[in-house]
Amino acid sequence: MEQKKILIITYYWPPAGGPGVQRWLKFAKYLPDFGWKPVIYTPENPNYPLLDESLMKDIPGNIEIVRTKIWEPYQLAEKLNKSNKKFKAGQFDVGKNQSWKSRLSIWVRGNFFIPDARVFWVKPSIRFLEKYLKENKIDVVVTSGPPHSLHLIGLGLKNKFPGLKWIADFRDPWTEISYYKHLKLTKGSDKKHRQLESTVFKNADVTLATSYTDAENFRKAGANAVCITNGFDESDAGEKAGRKDEAVSLKSHPGAFTLSYIGVLEQLRNPENLWKVLDEMVKENEEFAAQFKLKFAGRIDDKILSSIENSGLRDHILNLGYLSHGKAVEEMQNSDMLLITNFPNESSKGIIPGKIFEYLVSGKQILSFGPDQADVAKILEETNAGKHFSYNDTESVKKFILEKFELWKNGDLSKNTQHIEQFSRKNLTKQLSNIL
Repeated sequence: MEQKKILIITYYWPPAGGPGVQRWLKFAKYLPDFGWKPVIYTPENPNYPLLDESLMKDIPGNIEIVRTKIWEPYQLAEKLNKSNKKFKAGQFDVGKNQSWKSRLSIWVRGNFFIPDARVFWVKPSIRFLEKYLKENKIDVVVTSGPPHSLHLIGLGLKNKFPGLKWIADFRDPWTEISYYKHLKLTKGSDKKHRQLESTVFKNADVTLATSYTDAENFRKAGANAVCITNGFDESDAGEKAGRKDEAVSLKSHPGAFTLSYIGVLEQLRNPENLWKVLDEMVKENEEFAAQFKLKFAGRIDDKILSSIENSGLRDHILNLGYLSHGKAVEEMQNSDMLLITNFPNESSKGIIPGKIFEYLVSGKQILSFGPDQADVAKILEETNAGKHFSYNDTESVKKFILEKFELWKNGDLSKNTQHIEQFSRKNLTKQLSNIL
């Protein structure tokens, strides 16, 4: 039987690094197992914030990749203000860290580029893909955002081909994402963002969300929304991913009790209280101070790093910088506890950071920060993999870390991880194939 074709419109594709690329790279990898042939449409000259050549190995050998040129205004923004490099990853300075140049740049970004600075790729892509769809049989089109401007490509194609099946995949929310309120929008710009989002929700045949809360919110806003979370890939995670539920014994490795943050950490997700707690612990507890290491593997905001280095934690920091995905997974394994942070506001409780699934399969205890009743807390409880705290917690955080430190000293930092195979990329692709 001939495979059906799915056209995946994505800005992020290897050699892009970071979590944004992995969702559809992994779906594309496993879709052929379920009777679907993926075709990728992506920019020819993208301005990626991170590169990771190691992800190239996951691209199926015979996959069709269609590329066209994109124009992005990021180089102009970076000339105006060096810190605007963060814009490419949806980040920027906040609060007291904002200079007048930052404030101006953020205002321009929010009000002139709606929904984002990749919007200049929309019209040329609709023209190009209209011709492509007339010449090639495609059964389903997927748009993946952010950048949410890609959903406008899906909308344009749906208008030209009303019978076309279109899935709008929201890896993050649009107007509900934490940084939206920092964009300094005028009333008119805010209205335009919300109208575009609403039009996408109402016209897409299916809207995919990556969390339970986001799917619920999208449904309330008029979308036919379904949740398919992110996950872990057995081939990345090694043999542990293939195990059924079982106790994983984490024998202490020589030298240090290591708490690691793997990935990008920006100012809006900075767990300041945790740094204070750890600072107190190294000052109060000699044994803890002698053996504690705080490891960063990824891109940590300079201002966050500077504030930690100016505290009592200075001598406990191991900063490895940005690593390839494979090396990052290795560093998870070479840790005793893993830190994950989310935006503190309630509207972000539906964000499930992609790396939690790789954290899960590593078998390490997870220390999580974010809003109360977050979807992450639900996953940690269901899998028995760690604990979620609000940003205001101090004593309970200290107690949790000390409990794990005592277990580590005795070589007995073990737990029963359960129900994690539902989050394997192959099982998630099976869910997607059922929707298709």
